[in-house]
Amino acid sequence: MAGKRSVLASRRTSAARAQGLSGPDDFGQMGTRGSINSVMDHPLLLIDVDGVISLFGFDHASPPAGRYQLVDGITHFLSATAGEQLRRLAERFELAWCTGWEDKANDYLPFALGLPGPLPHVAFDPAQRPAQAHWKLWGIDRHVEPGRPLAWVDDAHNDACRSWATDRAGPTLLVTTDPAVGLTDREVDRLLDWARGLG
Repeated sequence: MAGKRSVLASRRTSAARAQGLSGPDDFGQMGTRGSINSVMDHPLLLIDVDGVISLFGFDHASPPAGRYQLVDGITHFLSATAGEQLRRLAERFELAWCTGWEDKANDYLPFALGLPGPLPHVAFDPAQRPAQAHWKLWGIDRHVEPGRPLAWVDDAHNDACRSWATDRAGPTLLVTTDPAVGLTDREVDRLLDWARGLG
């Protein structure tokens, strides 16, 4: 297992350098000095997994299009359309994971969804989760430049997220999905329109 993780880390670091990122502190595991920065002019798109790509809460008698996949012994139902939608979004955004899966998303999802990978991801520290804020906000602020245009797709935005988005220095868009349906063409079109409007 240690050897596998070492190989994966090496691949991620090489991919990071190819994208103009400096290595593990800025990509993949992202340490305390890390931030998601890029030489690209594209806005950043933060992507949750559960409720966006891995669906739940639907009627199992008439499920949406998708397939079941085991991830570390846990069954997930992956949307059949998420890969195509993310590839469309990659034309206008730099994609990054923003999920409790953290770097594990890169072990499974790029291959399953037909995405180039691995992707950068936001790292979260359970000890740094303010009681009155959404649990992902501290991690995002720690790793994303305040002025960088940012869109965030998640199924669990709350009032704290909306206030944070309003107060953020850079242009910010929150797109909330229905976890039984996940990312759809409607959300993708909204994101692309927003990105085009940035000029």
